[in-house]
Amino acid sequence: MDIRSLSLEALQERFIQMDEKSFRAKQVYEWLWKKSCVSFDEMSNISKELRTKLNEHFSINNVKINNSQFSADKTIKNSFILHDSHLIEGVLIPTPGRMTACVSSQVGCSLTCKFCATGYMERKRNLNPDEIYDQVVLINQQAIDNYGAPLSNIVYMGMGEPLLNYKNVMESIYRITAEDGLNMAAKRITVSTAGIAKMIKKLGDDNVKFNLALSLHAANDEKRNTIMPINEQNSLKALAEALKYYYAKTKNPVTYEYIIFDGVNDNIQDAAELAQFCKHLPCKVNIIEYNPIAFASFINAGEDKVEAFADYLRKQGVNTHLRRSRGKDIDAACGQLAIKENAKV
Repeated sequence: MDIRSLSLEALQERFIQMDEKSFRAKQVYEWLWKKSCVSFDEMSNISKELRTKLNEHFSINNVKINNSQFSADKTIKNSFILHDSHLIEGVLIPTPGRMTACVSSQVGCSLTCKFCATGYMERKRNLNPDEIYDQVVLINQQAIDNYGAPLSNIVYMGMGEPLLNYKNVMESIYRITAEDGLNMAAKRITVSTAGIAKMIKKLGDDNVKFNLALSLHAANDEKRNTIMPINEQNSLKALAEALKYYYAKTKNPVTYEYIIFDGVNDNIQDAAELAQFCKHLPCKVNIIEYNPIAFASFINAGEDKVEAFADYLRKQGVNTHLRRSRGKDIDAACGQLAIKENAKV
């Protein structure tokens, strides 16, 4: 059994069954979640006898780095190998004053967004909370080793749809933010969704403290259906209602992510529709540079169109930011994550 699948209470019960003091479980729990220990033998304040028992009864199915690629802009893309030999990807994005980890929540993805490389992969399974937590730990160490600074931000924008792995994603955020975990601030975490209306409402019911981003890319149902088939079951009207509910519960503004594709969603009418959608609740828009993938024929809109689009939004009072791609030369940029290599042996 993977010991990290147990709550502290469950672990204490197991220790009592093993004729061990329950306070020992708390010591082990701290090694696992606060100190990110991945070997029982490294738990120095635990007796050798107990360490032997732990090795006999439990495993620690920790994530390992399979391969790392370094971009010219200092972005680092990692493929991580899981205990069952599945591969996922995660990215360290260093910018002035910020170190951001982009982590995955699923092996592959069940959604089929036409512009995203992961959307062309089969979803193999959800990630466990500890597998998401491990990505953060490994990328944080990478940031310290390579750039002398720890992580400042975490974005759930890697492989998979976080809200289709809701329970495990929420548990991973708890572990990352808990005082007896990594103790990172929830406001430094952003969860990005393609738009699952009922789960956005659940975020509101759970009164989450982290940030929510919606991959919008069109404020017109016909266009959004074409590039993001999830919209057929989660229309813009349904999403607007869910987002208003979420805001009423949490008072957290929302970020809309919008990639401008040449000839698809790049005209002023598209900008006007987006500006109208932004009136539902306090929000900001991140206009993201498109990163071409082999599976799709989309291309990024020209600089003049992007600037005109952003300028229109700003004149309508929409808080708008242009986001430049990072790690494009190593397929680490937004929408480019897809496993291409086999695991090392």
